[in-house]
Amino acid sequence: MNMTSQTLREARKYEEAAEKNIAAEDRPAFHLSTRTGWMNDPNGFSYYNGKYHLFYQYHPYDCHWNSMHWGHAVSTDLLHWEYLPAALAPDESYDRDGCFSGSAVTLPDGRHLLIYTGVRKDRRELGSECEEQTQCLAVGDGTDYEKYENNPVISAKDLPEGCSAKDFRDPKIWRKEDGTYCCVVGNCLTDGDGQVLLFVSADGFDWKFKSVLMANKGRFGRMWECPDFFPLGDEWVLLVSPQDMLPEGFEYHNGNGTLCLIGEYDEEKGTFTPRHDQSIDYGIDFYASQTMQTPDGRRIMVGWMQNWDTCDFRAHDISWFGQMSLPRELSIENGRLYQRPVRELEAFRRNRVACENVCVSGEITLEGIKGRTVDMELLIRPKDGEDLYRKFAVRFAQNDRFYTSFSFHPQDSILKIDRKFSGSRRAIIHQRRSCVDSRDGRLRLRIILDRFSAEIFVNDGAQVMTAILYTPQEADGISFFAEGAVYMDVVKYDLV
Repeated sequence: MNMTSQTLREARKYEEAAEKNIAAEDRPAFHLSTRTGWMNDPNGFSYYNGKYHLFYQYHPYDCHWNSMHWGHAVSTDLLHWEYLPAALAPDESYDRDGCFSGSAVTLPDGRHLLIYTGVRKDRRELGSECEEQTQCLAVGDGTDYEKYENNPVISAKDLPEGCSAKDFRDPKIWRKEDGTYCCVVGNCLTDGDGQVLLFVSADGFDWKFKSVLMANKGRFGRMWECPDFFPLGDEWVLLVSPQDMLPEGFEYHNGNGTLCLIGEYDEEKGTFTPRHDQSIDYGIDFYASQTMQTPDGRRIMVGWMQNWDTCDFRAHDISWFGQMSLPRELSIENGRLYQRPVRELEAFRRNRVACENVCVSGEITLEGIKGRTVDMELLIRPKDGEDLYRKFAVRFAQNDRFYTSFSFHPQDSILKIDRKFSGSRRAIIHQRRSCVDSRDGRLRLRIILDRFSAEIFVNDGAQVMTAILYTPQEADGISFFAEGAVYMDVVKYDLV
């Protein structure tokens, strides 16, 4: 049986022993981190048998990307996670070089179906390497999964002409109301330009190519990874993570980015026509988002809270690397994607401190407002009849040596995150800027701090900026700064 292969048994034995060396206070308080070793993309995000399941790209044996397994955790509230044994290991001929990203759905008979990308590299003559990525299945009970005997279920022979078999990955599956199944897969043409392919199945096991759902045509980066496609309100939404993006003003950043497209789906033709595009996250550390629908109908998204270009920077003594973003509730408002922290977070608020109409000029601190696991809401504005202030900043994870800041310049409506003083000793990405919607210097911010991260939700979720932090935990100060005069309402909770 695949689920008890030697490779998987060894991974399970190793992770169970290794996690005991990581103290609870050395992990995030309410963000999922890897059980041990390395984590990247979220996989198989689903609700099954009364629990939320979140799998992830996983190399248990050290803190660097390597032979990909699937780690596994479950939760009842999306915030406190219990580790289960690793679900998949690279132990078959078709996935011997990695079980890459994928997704999950519940079958009518009650079993949990995982679909993932199997990676196989073959050496050619003269030492070059040929890599093939195929889509594979595993079926299980929420703990143990057996790989399907007829894997792979989608391979190069199913691809239209001109499609790369090497860059063909990250299947996202859903079950339609009529009981049939659809799956979108990230791909690129042989010239490297990204696209999303749509496959269909009557039973979830026998798959056929349907259409090119959408082609990039050179606009947003190159290869499109981690596609997700779903209805939201009256619209359809396509989320992808393009590689090698070029910036467009403040909307997209260089490198590996995130893209949300909102538009119309022609189900008969299997084509998507976007009307609106935007970044999913405007900060530094967010990639490879995946969504699921909760039993009460909410569309919840989580992403890998990391940036590929900063993965080589980390402390020498760590035994885990990688964490997930806060799960976020999605909606479409004013034609945009809005994201808000899952409402479950509010149950963990304690020690409310509220201050109204505080005048900030220069740097100030407020009694009772500090901490590293914090949910803080700010409303800032100029005083009626006074000149517009020049700059506002909130600094956190602060002591006499370290801090990270969000700063706002109302003249050009630019919000900036800056972590160059957060404790990093390398010239990694430290700053990102976003153009936000602010009228007359008014801005609403909700800042969620965990031990190793900051997520800021702007104007009730119209934009989000995410960054991981390297700062020692004893740096727990929070201060406010203004050039000119800013009037501020602040409500702060500890998250316990």
